[in-house]
Amino acid sequence: MRIVVKVGSSTLSYPTGRMNLRRVETLVRVLSDLKNAGHEVIFVSSGAIAMGVGKLGLSERPADIPGKQAAAAVGQCELMYTYDKLFSEYSHTVAQILLTAADIEDGRRHENFKNTILKLLEIGAIPIINENDTVATEEIVFGDNDTLAAVVAASVGAQLLILMSDIDGLYTADPRLDGSARLIGTVPELTPEILALAGGSGSALGTGGMRTKLHAAQIAVESGADMIIMNGNAPERLYDAVEGRGVGTRFTGRKL
Repeated sequence: MRIVVKVGSSTLSYPTGRMNLRRVETLVRVLSDLKNAGHEVIFVSSGAIAMGVGKLGLSERPADIPGKQAAAAVGQCELMYTYDKLFSEYSHTVAQILLTAADIEDGRRHENFKNTILKLLEIGAIPIINENDTVATEEIVFGDNDTLAAVVAASVGAQLLILMSDIDGLYTADPRLDGSARLIGTVPELTPEILALAGGSGSALGTGGMRTKLHAAQIAVESGADMIIMNGNAPERLYDAVEGRGVGTRFTGRKL
């Protein structure tokens, strides 16, 4: 199976901005094991700005674009150094790809990106993809990498996209505000009622959260891929996701 796994900053780092080494080490071990089992793994990693904030010892995330881009430049080095070291311990080689929206929108550049990914998979490398925050002129153009991961999955014909975040999945209501909210295990079709659960742009779920994940689901299922939203606090549950056992919320891809 060709799998795209996207991990958010909250999964990779502590609130201090420093990397959560125990969780990252577990994540790398599980991804390496999935690759050992014969799966093709593509890893979409957020966290460059957060890592940069921690590495630079800043008291808070920069508010201005140049500050964020500078933090991302420092943090991306920290991310790739750590990934290269950890994956190497399991005899796997990683490759870094940084993208902007223009790389996807331009037909020729998009095709070059796709061909590079497919060649990396063919030669046994693990592509690690992030938005190129050091040159992007709009903050998180792709929507915290959710949309980016879905575009990657659709581009390379992945069968499964997994979004690992700080939420368990899609609920019938915001569980932080409604005690009766329940987790939706399977979404066979993205109906208007399901899309409405993302809330408006000013809601807790809608601001850079569930709204971008449901947008990613639209892209993924249209391409034929299943998509799962799951909590990233226990990377071992990736086994359940890949093997079809109940974890988080699974959106069923359209049969092409």
